[in-house]
Amino acid sequence: MGEIDKTDAEVRRALTVTELTRRIKASLERAFGAVEVEGEISNLTRPVSGHLYFTIKDEGAQISAVMFKGSQRMMPFEPRNGMVVRATGDVTVYEKRGNYQILVRSMEEGGQGSLQARFEALKKKLAEEGLFAAERKRPLPLLPQHVGVVTSASGAAIQDILNVVTRRFPNLHLLLAAVKVQGVGAAEEIAAAIDRLNEIGGLDVLIVGRGGGSLEDLWCFNEEVVARAVARSRIPVISAVGHEIDFTICDFVADLRAPTPSAAAELVVGCKEAFQETLAQLQRRQAAVMQRTLATARHRLERAAQSYVFREPANAVARHRQRLDAVEIRLGQLLRGALQARQQSLDWLGGRLQQRSRYAVQDGRRILQDAGGKMGYATKLACQSRRQDVKRLEMQLRALSPLAVLQRGYSVTRLADGRLVSRVDSVPVGDDLVTQLADGFVTSKVTAVEYRKGNV
Repeated sequence: MGEIDKTDAEVRRALTVTELTRRIKASLERAFGAVEVEGEISNLTRPVSGHLYFTIKDEGAQISAVMFKGSQRMMPFEPRNGMVVRATGDVTVYEKRGNYQILVRSMEEGGQGSLQARFEALKKKLAEEGLFAAERKRPLPLLPQHVGVVTSASGAAIQDILNVVTRRFPNLHLLLAAVKVQGVGAAEEIAAAIDRLNEIGGLDVLIVGRGGGSLEDLWCFNEEVVARAVARSRIPVISAVGHEIDFTICDFVADLRAPTPSAAAELVVGCKEAFQETLAQLQRRQAAVMQRTLATARHRLERAAQSYVFREPANAVARHRQRLDAVEIRLGQLLRGALQARQQSLDWLGGRLQQRSRYAVQDGRRILQDAGGKMGYATKLACQSRRQDVKRLEMQLRALSPLAVLQRGYSVTRLADGRLVSRVDSVPVGDDLVTQLADGFVTSKVTAVEYRKGNV
């Protein structure tokens, strides 16, 4: 009777995983279709196929994404972890894993990711303070005996370091400061471990790091507290964080960056066989140098032993004494000859000086006599000229003197107090007048004053 006759098993047949997944995929693709989503790239990988696999996330959630190689031809930038992008694509389901994802057809840059922005800001700040300066970098010791390691006790990094050290120098002393290398509080643990190893002392170098991971996984090595701890470490620090393509703030501050923890261990401890070979070469070179030095010394000794000095030393001494006596005699002769020559020169110079002195005195006396005669004659002429000038001036003075007028009958009248009388109205009746004539003075008394009309 049709469907009424179906068994319960047929009615209640379960869906296979593939069928369910395909239904979910079809439902999602019908419900959403093409979407445009903005977020920050994380866990970016590019296998040999050239496809891009990554996660797009924000503060609250994340979604897987894939972008095939053919869709990347028109992309104008190179995506990287921490970059904020705007992706356009289709919501679908990757059936093999049952994960929903976005199949990205195109992608453009959005705003800068929050982690990347923090990374760049801290990098700029510490660079301006000089924490990345090359002159701060310290060289590693050639043969360190004690090495401190700051990493996780259960991670691959410590195993890689132990493998290298065991293979090269099994007697090297390693001191592990076990810390978290991911998640909340990891940065503070790493910084405290660096400070603690410095306080313990006795260590030649520190290795700080962990294995690879996403930007979020490695973020504790980008924290300022870790950078400051590395910068103030008195022990040289090797930063070995992530893989070769990963860079952190810790790498820039450290004295040396290693691309991986294994590489850090190789930098700390060289190959034992290489050191042994170098030592052997140095020993061979030292032995060769010593042999050459001994051969040269032996040859010089043999030549000295065969020389005349060692065969007849008394004759050699006598010969040198004879040469010394000859030099002494010759030196005395030279000194006496030099003294005689100097004495003759002094005598000759003294005679010349005495003769020149006599001539100079005679010339001086003659010059003084000539000068004295000329000076007397010149003085006499000057005196005569001055006398004539005085007489001429005296005659001029007498001609101009008012006393000369008195010789012609004029007189000069003064009041008793010496004032000149020039007007009648200046002479009071009864006053005495003194009149000066050519040959004397006349005193008179004013009895009357007469004004003459027409005179001023």
